[in-house]
Amino acid sequence: MRLRVEFTTEPFDLDEAPAHAVVAREVIQAAELDAVDVGPFGNTAEGASDAVLTAVDALLRRALGAGATRVSLQVNVIGSDAADPQGDRNGPEGEGEK
Repeated sequence: MRLRVEFTTEPFDLDEAPAHAVVAREVIQAAELDAVDVGPFGNTAEGASDAVLTAVDALLRRALGAGATRVSLQVNVIGSDAADPQGDRNGPEGEGEK
């Protein structure tokens, strides 16, 4: 399954990137993800589910540890990997839309 994660960390500082924002960017850029887009008001990355979920775990732990008071994120299923041909189905038994 392929996932897309979008996230922001707070508090914002428009004059200088806060430590939690720098750490979050480093985590995402170091992960084995595709299509990483880092910006001042939001960040997006895509990849295989294991890579995205591992990166999200590290992102939450490290950003909160670096002073983030809020991390907003959204994770979407965007398709399946060749290694997981049923990854685009939802539901406990593969029921749902393709």
